[in-house]
Amino acid sequence: MSVQVASKGTEPSIPTQIDIKSNSTGKTVSLLGGFVEMTYTESIMSDSIKVNYTFIDSGQSIDGKSVRDGLPLVGEERVTLKFEDNSGNKIGDKKELVLYVNKITPIDNQSQKSVLNIDLVSKEYILNEKKRVKERYDGKPSEHVRKVCQNILKTEKDLYIEETVNNLNVLGNVSKPFYFINNLARKGVSAEHQTLGKTAGYFFYETSEGFYFKSVDGLLNQEPKAKTIYNETPDTGGGGVPEGKDFKTLNYLKKDNVNVKEKMRMGALSSRMILFDPFNCYYEVKNPRTDETEGSLKTAGRDGLALKKDLRNKEFDQEGTNADFTRTTYYLLDKGSLPTGDTDQQISKSEEENYTYADITNQAFMRYNQFFSSMADITIPGNFALHAGDMIHLDVPGLDSKKTSTPDDKDSGLYIITDICHTISSESTFTRCNLSRDSIGRKPVSR
Repeated sequence: MSVQVASKGTEPSIPTQIDIKSNSTGKTVSLLGGFVEMTYTESIMSDSIKVNYTFIDSGQSIDGKSVRDGLPLVGEERVTLKFEDNSGNKIGDKKELVLYVNKITPIDNQSQKSVLNIDLVSKEYILNEKKRVKERYDGKPSEHVRKVCQNILKTEKDLYIEETVNNLNVLGNVSKPFYFINNLARKGVSAEHQTLGKTAGYFFYETSEGFYFKSVDGLLNQEPKAKTIYNETPDTGGGGVPEGKDFKTLNYLKKDNVNVKEKMRMGALSSRMILFDPFNCYYEVKNPRTDETEGSLKTAGRDGLALKKDLRNKEFDQEGTNADFTRTTYYLLDKGSLPTGDTDQQISKSEEENYTYADITNQAFMRYNQFFSSMADITIPGNFALHAGDMIHLDVPGLDSKKTSTPDDKDSGLYIITDICHTISSESTFTRCNLSRDSIGRKPVSR
């Protein structure tokens, strides 16, 4: 591994740089002197990194004035950040981390000082409100995402884009860039990790490394970045980590997303689609089901999908063709829209489907729901080597009257970090992760 993922404890690790630049004068001031607390958050469900920084704003910060009055602090200020955990993992070192003030919240006001809280977001998050996608895009959705990031948002950050196998010609329709990209995410099928007609769906998100456009199955097909264990043995300040593990989990909460009615309403198990061709009145009913697609999926668990058919109560099975479904969607076939080429070529393609609903739409519905079937919440010593979208291997103890040290065979295993929050204060440094996966069963991994 190129980074140190081991954790050395929860001792405080004060940020090394928090510099804010005035919009009007260009003057830069450090906010480290008044540091109180900082939280840094990434999520595969978020288009932007988010930082919440709390500091004491004294009346002598800038020319005898507070930061808020002397800078002045009005919003959109450029903030450069660097911080490091107790194992030497740094954010903002090799790749400069620059965020912008989005919200200012006074917490406590006194005559000599006040406590301020500022929310920081990425530049693209703010530009998203000012930019619009107006062009037409032909070809692969993955290339559309790249062009919007580079040409509309004009980002200079690294782009980690997983290529799609399907083509889709689209109009921008004056959409906001992130809205346009997230709409494409639901219509993408990975060339490497997914099978057209069996599975679909992408996530678009940002980490300190750059922007990611990754398929559901691409995330689940990774090698684990770290291995951790939760047990009842005290952490002893980051010591006593069992052999083969990178760090110990301090707190673990199982959060299975079990709500039968809600899952059925969302079409997680089976989803009927009714297609209609207005040019020839062709009518077709499609009924993709999880048990028909499971063999084509990249799953994190050993025993397959948590929603697999042989684990469900057969009393609720409905027999008959296209009879067992819990959600219905209706679509007009997308034929002849936005064909490429000259007039003759466009006419020859007038009966071709631009976007194949039958192969992608309901498959994406099911895959997103499957992805969040098994969930957990863990807290570990501050570890800045981990990012949203990384896979980790988690071992948790099973409920056993013999009190053996054998990991639980169902809940242990591979998980994706869906949300990660680093909290730094003058007293401690912790990292909290929300974990998700689509399946059950512990897959062993080698060192």
